[in-house]
Amino acid sequence: MADEAETTDESEELASEWDAASDDDSGGDDGSERVLNQEEIDNLLGFDASVETDAERTGIRAIINSALVSYERLPMLEIVFDRLVRLMTTSLRNFTSDNVEVSLDTISSIRFGDYLNSIPLPAILAVFRAQQLDNYGLLTVDSNLIYSIVDVLLGGRRGTTAMRIEGRPYTTIERVLVQRMIEVVLQDARAAFAPLTAVDFELDRIETNPRFAAIARPANAAILVKLRIDMEDRGGRIELLLPYATLEPIRETLLQQFMGEKFGRDNIWEGHLASELWTTDMDVHAVLDEIELPLDHIRNLQVGDTVMLNVGPDAQVSLKCGQVHLTRARMGRLGNSVAVRLEAPLSQTALRAVEEAQ
Repeated sequence: MADEAETTDESEELASEWDAASDDDSGGDDGSERVLNQEEIDNLLGFDASVETDAERTGIRAIINSALVSYERLPMLEIVFDRLVRLMTTSLRNFTSDNVEVSLDTISSIRFGDYLNSIPLPAILAVFRAQQLDNYGLLTVDSNLIYSIVDVLLGGRRGTTAMRIEGRPYTTIERVLVQRMIEVVLQDARAAFAPLTAVDFELDRIETNPRFAAIARPANAAILVKLRIDMEDRGGRIELLLPYATLEPIRETLLQQFMGEKFGRDNIWEGHLASELWTTDMDVHAVLDEIELPLDHIRNLQVGDTVMLNVGPDAQVSLKCGQVHLTRARMGRLGNSVAVRLEAPLSQTALRAVEEAQ
């Protein structure tokens, strides 16, 4: 019994010493380790409930989303969409015979899958095709704008809020009226891109379920343009989404800083250089034949020696400018002078040399 009591006392002493050592390590000034609170963890990871989703991300969230390309790398897009806003303001006024104001809210980059999950339903999604770019885009009309357009086109009184009936699909009349508005917007988009490139946007289909409006992989990046349409006390939003794959064929054009940028080209200097090239003298040699002789044989040539060529009297000669072969010709005589007559057009090598010089 005495041995058991001593063993118990020793174990209690070891436990107390261990607790004291742990307290010294955690509370001491030398190399202390502190547990992060929830606010510090959120700041580290970049999660902040008070920050909007469109705001700039920080921390690990910024690293995760760094694969997205910012639309600011395509500065010409902002000019195109600003032109689209002006065109839509005029065309929608003519379409609705009402006072319509169109404003550009935001232009942002987003993953296609994230956008589909963020669409507030019910809504109408229009899939359109960019013919010359050989790809698709997506146009979303929210429910507020749908009921507002229907109310305006069917003669609803001003000063009254458009009625929303939740829990039912859109009727055929509503879909047809919204489709007419979408076609007007796509025509304006075509006119907005016209100064850069010719693109025909054609409506492909109308969907109400985002799953059936998939035009790209969920992880693909896209440009999202949010437009606000106000008709006095009514209105709503139109969202235009263009995947980066759709804009890739005209990426070089969209990289311009302003419309018609030529990166330092001088038209006056180009015209002067072209006019001077037309008046430039150029030495052209008519080569009968070329043979290879040993250097010792050439050193021993004397006046009166004959060099035999592998051509006949009627053989064609080669016209050369330096080392570039131009064309083939035939020897002849014109008065007291030896002349050549062209027998073939300029060679492809000569044409490429002229193009590179220009």
